Amino acid sequence: MTTPAHQFPTGIAYSARRRTRLLDWARSVDGFVLEDDYDGDFRYDRAPVGALQGLDPERVAYTGSVSKSLAPGLRLGWLLVPEALADEVVERKRTLDLGHPALDQALFARFVERGDYDRQLRRCQRAYRDRRDALVAALAEHFPGTRVTGIAAGLHVIAALPDRHGPEAEFVARATAAGVAVRPLSGYAHSGAVPGPGCGWSSGTRTCRRRGSGRASACWRERGDGAGRGDGAG
Repeated sequence: MTTPAHQFPTGIAYSARRRTRLLDWARSVDGFVLEDDYDGDFRYDRAPVGALQGLDPERVAYTGSVSKSLAPGLRLGWLLVPEALADEVVERKRTLDLGHPALDQALFARFVERGDYDRQLRRCQRAYRDRRDALVAALAEHFPGTRVTGIAAGLHVIAALPDRHGPEAEFVARATAAGVAVRPLSGYAHSGAVPGPGCGWSSGTRTCRRRGSGRASACWRERGDGAGRGDGAG
């Protein structure tokens, strides 16, 4: 499985060279690549990158859903598979869960045909871009020196905080206690990951994101004040 349009969690997009090498590998081993395009529609600095599946439809199975564009609760998605796998995939889907509700699929098909889904994607893109900008601005305000990495896309950023905000475990614990959810990048690696929390913005308002960053910053200042007073010394 791969996420070439916006790799999770690092936030990079696969280069043309990396895409070519991945397809060359699949051909060399007579294998298949599963492409999860989980948020490829949301690119804020340029047009979205085309799907890997378009470069070799017989080697790449392409999957996506409406979880980030409409609602996760709809449980609607798609899987476009190479022709050689189509019959087996259809049969396994049928025997696993007897399919999804027909009415939901029919309504979504109509939604797509009328162009409403394209309009919804543009609406989401504007909203998510605004939320991302608010989060990045709040990080710059409350955590000066923070380096936001990854492309301007999707629903999360990787924020590399200055060393003065470490150690990581303590920062994450204090942010959690303040009601701010972050995920350390080290949690996705075996070892040697660059410290930094992952922050998302799929829901909430601009004010919520500013408050969240402010809370995390305040709890860290309290930690610093406590250390200055000798609180909690071992």
